[in-house]
Amino acid sequence: MRTILFLTIFLVSTPFFSQNEDEKQIKAIYDKALTNGKAYDWLNHLSNQIGGRLSGSVQAQQAVDYTKAQLELLGLDKVWLQPVMVPKWVRGIPEFAYLETKPGLTTNVPICALGGSVATPDGGLKASVVEVQGIEDLEKLGKEAIQGKIVFYNRPMDPTKINTFSAYASCADQRYSGAAEASKYGAVGVIVRSLNLRLDDYPHTGSMAYGNIPVNQRIPAAAISTKGAELISTTLKLNPDAKFYFKQNCKQLDDVMSYNVIGEITGSTYPDEIMLVGGHLDSWDLGDGSHDDGAGCVQSMDVLRLLKETGYKPKRTLRVVLFMNEENGLRGGKEYAKVAQSKKEKHIFALESDSGGFTPRGFSIDADPENLKQIQGWRSLFEPYLIHLFQEGGSGADIGPLKNDGIVLAGLRPDSQRYFDHHHAENDTFEHVNKRELELGAATMASLVYLIDKYGTVPPTKIKG
Repeated sequence: MRTILFLTIFLVSTPFFSQNEDEKQIKAIYDKALTNGKAYDWLNHLSNQIGGRLSGSVQAQQAVDYTKAQLELLGLDKVWLQPVMVPKWVRGIPEFAYLETKPGLTTNVPICALGGSVATPDGGLKASVVEVQGIEDLEKLGKEAIQGKIVFYNRPMDPTKINTFSAYASCADQRYSGAAEASKYGAVGVIVRSLNLRLDDYPHTGSMAYGNIPVNQRIPAAAISTKGAELISTTLKLNPDAKFYFKQNCKQLDDVMSYNVIGEITGSTYPDEIMLVGGHLDSWDLGDGSHDDGAGCVQSMDVLRLLKETGYKPKRTLRVVLFMNEENGLRGGKEYAKVAQSKKEKHIFALESDSGGFTPRGFSIDADPENLKQIQGWRSLFEPYLIHLFQEGGSGADIGPLKNDGIVLAGLRPDSQRYFDHHHAENDTFEHVNKRELELGAATMASLVYLIDKYGTVPPTKIKG
């Protein structure tokens, strides 16, 4: 009778002991992050001592050297650089633009070249403007209405979408493919409304591509501020003959060598099972890349430090990867996955932070139903920290190439309402990052990494069985 009673008490109480242990470890992680965090100091250096880290630039290499040195100071088991060839696009001297309503009567418009664009002619480009709401409008208008003109893409982000990344995704095609499509109808250039939910004077850059169009047939592409877009749209309604002028001096150079920065703690029990956490080290050049994605890099670095300093010894190998060239090529993510595959490395989990350093809300998880269910089952452990989002969805661009049936992918999801105020713009700077919010994000990531490491993932064979 006593044996049965003991077993009953043991079986009932064991999960509570386990949860209590997890609660203590997670609290220790948050306490350490909020009282002795390193992420904010690291970001201060990346942003204010190095600045914008355009792929292939001197600043990108400085960021590689700095983060490698900081990881070495953490006393990890291994730190190394992974070579990767990256594109080198340079902006040149600042762009200039104006709207001309009558000869000699002009209004300046904030503008920046899109990443990957060709330059305008040396004297700049001036032409009439045709406004469209998206690529689909080009076919409706036809070549006769477009030839010899500048196409003005003016579809705004949808303010009714609470998930601002969904609003962004619904407009990004006009920035990325707008020039390639407009050139088919004889356009001489394109200007694109910045992907930003508020009205301001900051133009937002971003990547674009020409596909297979020969270099001598490519047309220049630029982004204008949202206020500039409103001005042009209103003016064209009153004066359809208004002309737009812009000048940019950007160019594409030969690829150069750069690096992914990698550090790891070797697992004590399952060293061949790799868990990855990371962000991308490159940024655009207009600001200093604090939110996109300096925040994600320093949070990922701090994940390993927080686990080390709270005394947790991981069962599995924990690896931080600071990817190069996410913004205009994804070369770092692709190269990392290629090398991992060639070495037959077994990645079971990867977590990326590339949505800014704002208040963390939870995670978006790309996993099979069983692994999704397991992670959602830990929700109560995060509720004291106001983390509530555990939803199925995408993870991150850099870890995407690792996707296979045996890996769980996840992305940190901070509050997104202010992210696109800064995304790819001159005001993506250090003063717009809140220290406490950044540290909460690092602790949230470290807590999920801890739980995955402790309990593992559900193997594909078990799911199928």
